[in-house]
Amino acid sequence: MHIILVGPGAIGALYAAKLAQTNDVTLLARPAHVAEIRERGITLKGRDAGTVRVNVASTIDALPSDALIILTTKVNDSEAALAPLVPLLSPGVTILCVQNGLYSERVVQGFVKDRAIVLRAITQFGAILEASGVVDFTVPGYTLIEEHPRAAAIAAVFTVAGLDGRVTTEMKREMWHKLIFNCVVNPVTAILDTKVGPIADPILDPLKQLVLDECVAVARADGVSFGEDLLAQLNARFGSSRNVASMRQDLLKGRKTEIDYMNHAVAELGQRFGVPCPVNRALTAMVRYLETPQLL
Repeated sequence: MHIILVGPGAIGALYAAKLAQTNDVTLLARPAHVAEIRERGITLKGRDAGTVRVNVASTIDALPSDALIILTTKVNDSEAALAPLVPLLSPGVTILCVQNGLYSERVVQGFVKDRAIVLRAITQFGAILEASGVVDFTVPGYTLIEEHPRAAAIAAVFTVAGLDGRVTTEMKREMWHKLIFNCVVNPVTAILDTKVGPIADPILDPLKQLVLDECVAVARADGVSFGEDLLAQLNARFGSSRNVASMRQDLLKGRKTEIDYMNHAVAELGQRFGVPCPVNRALTAMVRYLETPQLL
């Protein structure tokens, strides 16, 4: 498969390294990153150790008519990252948004319109970018792709590459499920400046439950219900994690986070439905404060 991967962060570099072993992959990155990855390749640590050579460029001049574009940038960078590719798009091209956030694929759909097919995907992998092209692969997982006539072929390519591609008919529910956990894990560990594992500490349970209750109420108003014990699920899933949540990684690097597409987006949708979300708004305010350089 002809694959253009946009976004050389932790997940982008991991997916590029995996997919490049069995596909024609080009990783698009900034010139400084291009030089480093071209010289050294992508180095994986942790779950998989080794170095993979990947074709990398800062621009491309043409796209195959059946190309797959995998977008792994932050949601707030989607339009800027795709802008150079828009003139090259055609109806046979598929853009797969492997991103966090509430309905984040709609940002891309609104931007490219009918020039290409836009699909949502969810990754359950975890990774930390240590340097350009150096990835600590911390959490194995799978990749969910929303149902579409093109989805099965993409999922098969992912599975062969070790990314366990799965097609789901319930993307909306899957999106909400991951988003709800992200609305707890990302801002709380970012504010506390910890790795993911400490989120399971019982002392945080009251705070976590407040966030979960608000998110579940908004999800219900949006047509998605959860009957399971999400707090127990969250503690069991993340308690042993040594990963660093993407929001904390962004703050450590002085970058804007995706808080606007997580807790803030939930609170705004809640307002539309008449569901108050004071805790999600409070977490949003705290993360926004941490995004802003403070004068001491």
